[in-house]
Amino acid sequence: MIKVFGHKAPDTDSTGSPIIWAWYLSEIKGASAEAKLLGEPNTEAKFVLDRWNLEQPEIIADVAEGDEVVIVDTNNVAELPEHINDANVLEVIDHHLLQGGLKTRGPINITVRPVACTATIMHEMMGEDAARMPEAIRGAMLSCILSDTLEFRSPTTTPADRRLAETLADELGLSIPDYAAEMFAAKSDVSAFSDAELLRMDSKQYEVGGKAFRVSVLETTAPAIVLDRKDSLMESMKSVAQEDGVDQVLLFVVDILEEASTLLVPNDLVKTVAEKSFGARVEGDMVKLPGVVSRKKQIIPNLAL
Repeated sequence: MIKVFGHKAPDTDSTGSPIIWAWYLSEIKGASAEAKLLGEPNTEAKFVLDRWNLEQPEIIADVAEGDEVVIVDTNNVAELPEHINDANVLEVIDHHLLQGGLKTRGPINITVRPVACTATIMHEMMGEDAARMPEAIRGAMLSCILSDTLEFRSPTTTPADRRLAETLADELGLSIPDYAAEMFAAKSDVSAFSDAELLRMDSKQYEVGGKAFRVSVLETTAPAIVLDRKDSLMESMKSVAQEDGVDQVLLFVVDILEEASTLLVPNDLVKTVAEKSFGARVEGDMVKLPGVVSRKKQIIPNLAL
């Protein structure tokens, strides 16, 4: 059985894309494949699963030696199971920069393309077979694209992402603005999560200038809900950083509608990051970054110390 999974702290793309590709491998290519998750999906991803009557994939903690796996929506070993290099990696499908560190048992297919969403790449790879996708798979694919592009607001959005989303919405009889609003409302409902869960919900680990960071992004249409908790969030950053083996947690609260983010600034290290990375003038424990909405294109490439 081929295990198809994305990164830890699964968002909509890392929840939907394994489902899409496992369907393709099983139903079109005749392989035995199942989607898996490496953690609890976020609230938006759970909304998408419910909306399209898709069963939540099994959550796995690790892989065993010799397990056949396909990795989607990441190629970063820090976001993958501890023993990923003991598994038999068959394929990687991704839209992020190459991180390095993956070890395979032989030559594999690697598809990394500069689009906003893994699901967009999968549609291109399917070719004419994409026409055979059932409604639920089309719905998952549309959801992945709208999530990763923030309904085309993100600078990562390409014409290919937009064209495919508009085609899928037309086929499904959906209004993109209305459906995206439902998704973003689900994403914004974080009241049930602890501070630590929020800090890890949509996060990736990176090293900058000899410092290890957990770079967390919370995309929301109601940023006040998160920012009202800033004091406790900043206090929780200490324990999360210690437990996760990083020097600092960076939390960017992205206001989807205003197309800006707010970075919490708990100490001088983060103040330096804000000033050197974004040319910001920091006064107090928060700084607003107009136009910054994409971790992949605007945050990570600019991080500096």
